[in-house]
Amino acid sequence: MFGYVKTDFANLYVKDTVLYKAMYCGLCKSIGCSCGQKARLVLNYDLTFLSILLHNVLGQDVKIEKQRCVIHTIRKRPVALSDELSKRIGALNVILAYHKLTDDVVDNGKGKIKRSFFKSAYKKAQAKEPILDQIVKNRYQELLQLEKQNSASIDRVADPFGMMMQDIVEHIAGDKCVAQLKELSYNLGKWIYLIDALDDFDKDVKNKNFNVFKNVYKEINDKQTLLLQKQQEILIIFSSVLSYIAQLAQQLEYKFNHDLLDNVLLRGLRFQTKQILENKKCENITKF
Repeated sequence: MFGYVKTDFANLYVKDTVLYKAMYCGLCKSIGCSCGQKARLVLNYDLTFLSILLHNVLGQDVKIEKQRCVIHTIRKRPVALSDELSKRIGALNVILAYHKLTDDVVDNGKGKIKRSFFKSAYKKAQAKEPILDQIVKNRYQELLQLEKQNSASIDRVADPFGMMMQDIVEHIAGDKCVAQLKELSYNLGKWIYLIDALDDFDKDVKNKNFNVFKNVYKEINDKQTLLLQKQQEILIIFSSVLSYIAQLAQQLEYKFNHDLLDNVLLRGLRFQTKQILENKKCENITKF
């Protein structure tokens, strides 16, 4: 995953800021417990959100304590204590990061050293969560096949990543994975894939990597021109996905307060989309 699923920090309640930071730091420590300390370097916002979402809809409360860590050595910070769910998501974080690095190696032959650095952590994660690893591997293979076919269908190319997210959530949630949660996961995965493709348009053109927007709009060679000439078409694509996510989010049965989840799903995703549609660098709106 790519780290686009963030809060709209400017409109985040103080209580939710504390909870988000605690969940972020808690997942970081869970990754260290599951896969070793260097694996904590691949922690990202997408998995923090997934941890918050699944803890809520599955009714698994978290305990928060003030602790220090390697980065924050002087002042203690609120940290969500590791539990079985956060350890599973920590392992998933490493699996996704490793396969993303592998995908980068396949795309342009770069990143082999970085991938080898995380190989031991990946092996630990793979041993702990073999089914999640297989899900990610299979869906990346489907995506690779579509890239080899040079597909120009936005829905078809985004489908493997959407299905990956759905399969992951369905496996972790088990029989508690209701239809709305599956659909939300699918559309969130689809949004992540498409927003990353749009954000990386110039880089992919330069490096001659696959990019579905590049295939659809073959006559356009830079993102600024793409957004000037095709903004309405692209806006319709993202508006459709985001509207569906918003509807599904409101249909979920939450076990705890869901202000933080609403902030991300109803505001954070739209803010990120707006930034990229305005051809701005994605801001780090989740601040620590």
